[in-house]
Amino acid sequence: MRDLSGVFKAYDIRGVVGEQIDADLVRATGAGFARLVGGPTIVVGHDMRDSSPGLAEAFAEGAAGEGVEVINIGLASTDMLYYASGSLNLPGAMFTASHNPAQYNGIKLCRAGASPVGQDSGLTDIRRYVENATAEGAAKSGKTAAVETRDLLADYAVYLRRLVDLSGSRPLKIVVDAGNGMGGYTVPTVFEGLPIEIIPMYFELDGNFPNHEANPLDPKNIVDLQAKVVEVGADAGLAFDGDADRCFVVDELGQPVSPSAVTALVAVRELAKDPGGTVIHNLITSKAVPEIVAEHGGKPVRTRVGHSFIKEEMARTGAIFGGEHSAHYYFRDFWKADTGMLAALHVLAALGEQDGPLSALTSEYNRYAASGEVNSTVADQAGRLAAIKADFGARDGVELDELDGLTVQLPDGAWFNLRASNTEPLLRLNVEAADDAAVAALRDEVLAIVRA
Repeated sequence: MRDLSGVFKAYDIRGVVGEQIDADLVRATGAGFARLVGGPTIVVGHDMRDSSPGLAEAFAEGAAGEGVEVINIGLASTDMLYYASGSLNLPGAMFTASHNPAQYNGIKLCRAGASPVGQDSGLTDIRRYVENATAEGAAKSGKTAAVETRDLLADYAVYLRRLVDLSGSRPLKIVVDAGNGMGGYTVPTVFEGLPIEIIPMYFELDGNFPNHEANPLDPKNIVDLQAKVVEVGADAGLAFDGDADRCFVVDELGQPVSPSAVTALVAVRELAKDPGGTVIHNLITSKAVPEIVAEHGGKPVRTRVGHSFIKEEMARTGAIFGGEHSAHYYFRDFWKADTGMLAALHVLAALGEQDGPLSALTSEYNRYAASGEVNSTVADQAGRLAAIKADFGARDGVELDELDGLTVQLPDGAWFNLRASNTEPLLRLNVEAADDAAVAALRDEVLAIVRA
């Protein structure tokens, strides 16, 4: 039996093409997913990676072998696939490895209405099926998938623009870095007709990412955007990851806007429309987020990191909005799914409704200093986490919780979270404290143990 523990992650499927991900595995996954959802139709989209069209075709073959038809929407961002799943009320499969390097690919799966598929909601069942099928050779079914091709880009753009009204916005100049990913495909259509001048960077679709990795979470990948914003005197900059479901924001000074500040800003706007609503925030967002949500009459709910966990909690609580510090933003009005594009439109609408710069607007939502995500490659992740727990757990006044990794709350209000990545062999550290000096001291103290 083939061991797929390194490929089937907590909330998606991902690996190196040709080594961990191949047509046989994907074909079996298509069959397993078809059995899980029961058909009769699945919608499939893919990003611009060289391997994506062929893998999407293999998936369709597997689904056809189970009597399930496929609607192929072709090139798509992940949130465009969620739009298709929601608007058509069909299960969906998106072929992408998001921000991972060119040699990777993967599949994000959802049930009808963009409902999540994670380890506890079907992914484990699919894995078992695939392990058995690939052990038997995963031969082709011999059937040709019934495929209907449908272009939903224009419909997706119209839907987003209906959710955020920019008709009263002052003219804005915005630099957009698509990172050679799917933002280069979706942004021109979404922003068409809006009072926004777009200065494009790296809009050419290229799954080899010739300019920089399509991972704006890494500061080195937004350096070009920061410089361009200042050079052209733009009002803001936007950076999308490879599948364009995450959006990072840079202000007019070229400074990154914390995704927690974006979460708080959008939450306030959504609460203005739905007073008293519930807002989800994951455990590595700034503690300013639940504070601001509560101050505006909302109900903050803390959850684990990861889109399937956020979506499940949104469904359970009826939340109107959710945000993660990784720049995933979830909307009740978008089938509880994540869409960086919609969050970007909210930020631009808020900016365009007033005369001040983005730096002044977002300063209202920044209350604490933060480290950003600090990654460490560690051979023994569990051992290093245990060492941190033992060290800090022995201190007076320290509170620990293990909702996701280890969160340590110190008596002075500072806190940090250390957790294993769901997609890479890393420990991820996030620290927040009163000021930069306190953040640096706590960060270095934790890293000294993690990297010992």
